[in-house]
Amino acid sequence: MGEELKQATFSRAQRRDYRRKVQLCLDVFETMLTQSSFDFEKPLTGMEIECNLVDADYQPAMNNSEVLEAIADPAYQTELGAYNIEFNVPPRRLPGRAALELEDDVRASLNAAEAKASTDGAHIVMIGILPTLMPEHLSGSWMSQSTRYQALNDSIFTARGEDIMIDITGPERLSLQAATIAPESACTSMQLHLQVSPADFANNWNAAQVLAGPQLALGANSPFFLGHQLWAETRIELFAQATDTRPDELKTQGVRPRVWFGERWITSIFDLFEENVRYFPSLLPELSDEDPVAELADGRTPLLSELRLHNGTIYRWNRPVYDVVEQDGVGRPHLRVENRVLPAGPTVLDMMANSAFYYGTLRALSEEDRPLWTKMSFAAAEANFRHAARHGMDARLYWPGLGEVTPDELVLRELLPLADEGLRRWEVAAEVRDRYLGVIEGRAKTGRNGAAWQAATVSALQDRGMSRPDALAEMLRRYCEGMHTNAPVHSWELPR
Repeated sequence: MGEELKQATFSRAQRRDYRRKVQLCLDVFETMLTQSSFDFEKPLTGMEIECNLVDADYQPAMNNSEVLEAIADPAYQTELGAYNIEFNVPPRRLPGRAALELEDDVRASLNAAEAKASTDGAHIVMIGILPTLMPEHLSGSWMSQSTRYQALNDSIFTARGEDIMIDITGPERLSLQAATIAPESACTSMQLHLQVSPADFANNWNAAQVLAGPQLALGANSPFFLGHQLWAETRIELFAQATDTRPDELKTQGVRPRVWFGERWITSIFDLFEENVRYFPSLLPELSDEDPVAELADGRTPLLSELRLHNGTIYRWNRPVYDVVEQDGVGRPHLRVENRVLPAGPTVLDMMANSAFYYGTLRALSEEDRPLWTKMSFAAAEANFRHAARHGMDARLYWPGLGEVTPDELVLRELLPLADEGLRRWEVAAEVRDRYLGVIEGRAKTGRNGAAWQAATVSALQDRGMSRPDALAEMLRRYCEGMHTNAPVHSWELPR
């Protein structure tokens, strides 16, 4: 959710000054893209994993502050909900066997965090939406203690002027009104970062947009919310609705949503930041003391704090990131594509496989002589994304040269070979490619991702006579068992 704020309320003058400062930052950023030296020669990848906390009965545990105190590791931080925490995985390079070492390190860190969390009666779950979350958990003290979260909640409702309507169709329709952004806290994801050069950013972002549909069909893991079976990846539609600052009149006028796939292919990272400034009013207009023009003129790297803060309140599924890292007392700027498509879980192995598939396919697609995005409309890529979110492995996706295909056919025929070739170009070891792409192949052949396993398990348990709440809790218990084995979800057994 970003860095903490100093205040939760803002005056009209602050909003006016912030708008001017954001525009100034944008101008400086445009200059930097032509004049500055960005880090990208040895690109790093990064991962963030948002997790849920449950008690011994697999119900939400609203004690993240106590759990974080027990974990006592700066890699773990609060998230929006009091039952959420986030694990920030240190950046790594891709070549060689680095991914296997990363898998071991992530498992070791999560296991250590789980052991410490259990002393407070909590257990960590990696899943897109916690299936035992119910309306009563999203009232009262549902929010983490944070000035930023409170300011975000207040700003969204000030902009909207009315309660938020959550209305999601699916096998079982859910319709409710929300007086806070509490439903957003249900959405826990895995974010993947890739450091790129200014010249290569557009190709990587466009490729990530093309890949978003197949990526989500493979990785869907959020079929239940508030006891209802909805989309394969309900998190996509729920997040969009839960943060929507637009009443119906503004939607009708074509005002863009804060959670946004986008509307066009780009030619530069500047296109995205410029759209952010042009289309979206500020939600958190906190001003810094930095003069970005003076910083750049003096040979230093400006932080562009206002532009970065504004960018952090626009939730693109593939988000542009500008950041500065201190090295030997000197600020070095870099650019990243932040992929926000995937849910958390089910296992560390599944998430590592999702990561390898993404990084490999992205590399191959972004370097094609005639890129795929020159052969398909942006609207087709967005339609793929929404169909994948709704139907998972049962979606129908459009692909240039193939027409309408199922995700398994697309993955097995087209994307797995591309992923393998892309990982080769990253100089990833053969044993790494085999391990992780083998998981993707198994998932495609069985058609069983996390969402499919969850839905099938709950259905089987209800067929035995369990109530829906009991079936969800028992499914989650079995899910946690599978999660701790680190066996890929497509190999998990279903109730007989």
